[in-house]
Amino acid sequence: MSNEASMNEVSFQTIRSASSPAELRKARIEEQNRLFEQFSDTEIVIWNELVNELHNTVMSRASALCEQELIEEGFGPPPVPYAYVVFGSAGRAEQTLWSDQDNGLIIGESNDGTSESYFDEFGPRLSHILEVAGYPPCPGNVMLSNTLWRKSVADWERQLRYWRGLLGWEQVRYLMIAADMRHIYGDEELTKLLRKKMTAVFESEAEPEYDLTAAVLRNTIRHKAALNALGQVITEQTGEHAGEFDVKYGLYLPVVNAVRYLSIEYGIVASSTQERIEQLYRLDAAQLRWLDSCQHAFNTALRFRSMAAVKDEDGLLTGTNYLPETLIRQKEMRRELREALSTVKLMYRTLQRQHRYTERKWL
Repeated sequence: MSNEASMNEVSFQTIRSASSPAELRKARIEEQNRLFEQFSDTEIVIWNELVNELHNTVMSRASALCEQELIEEGFGPPPVPYAYVVFGSAGRAEQTLWSDQDNGLIIGESNDGTSESYFDEFGPRLSHILEVAGYPPCPGNVMLSNTLWRKSVADWERQLRYWRGLLGWEQVRYLMIAADMRHIYGDEELTKLLRKKMTAVFESEAEPEYDLTAAVLRNTIRHKAALNALGQVITEQTGEHAGEFDVKYGLYLPVVNAVRYLSIEYGIVASSTQERIEQLYRLDAAQLRWLDSCQHAFNTALRFRSMAAVKDEDGLLTGTNYLPETLIRQKEMRRELREALSTVKLMYRTLQRQHRYTERKWL
């Protein structure tokens, strides 16, 4: 099947017409199985678009079902406009077929305060529907059921400025999570407004010790390429994944974090890594060869993430983030992995030099 035919065949109509969370789960399973069968015949960029369109459709339908349930139970329709947004790999439109929840709400302003009780019910309810549909809770609790990630635009701005004023490791991590925000459902104008507020917060002037790009750089270089001094791939040494390679933390996130840092430095507001790389090209932000290598490493990371120990759990496909030892031993796979990791190693050497330069400027 050609790539174009693959794109045209997937309509996700069964997902859009699901009338209950249980039906939504069933429809998602059917569509993900169909997509999984197309993996080896589809370019990774197109595959990634298809997978994330599936998730977009499931999450949008879950939001509509949540509204419907609350109407039927007497809560009525949403009292003010709202936007359902996602973060993490969902915010970057880089999910695999399996994914947990990384989401939040932007709530419109209310004059009488009636919206708070509605969304106190809506947030946990939607989180539960998503869990039924196959999205387990976020281990870090970055979810709309948590009031930290469910706010009005004004409260979101205050929260962002609070994090911006501290710039500890955790606050910078939260700011980077927010930077990956993407709209899924509801009033898109709310998302656009918060994005403008976020950009203003990121670009606000501060003393050198509170420089945001420097703080993001400090957090970014914590992840290093999983290659040893001899250029060999570093695999897990013990435990159930001994001999396997952690694609998420060993390759994917180091690329994502490095590109995000450059995007913040150059004022790029796009949320996906692919869009960020494209804009870095247009801005001539780095050497062409460097960006070409970065693009190739990112494509490799996307493909390997979708090959990481896939298994079936109650009908839903899940993955472990680990590339099996049998695949690593294959000559071509090992070559591709080493090449991508060498690119990441070069990227981080460049970032570390910049970090040392930034620190010297403070002295």
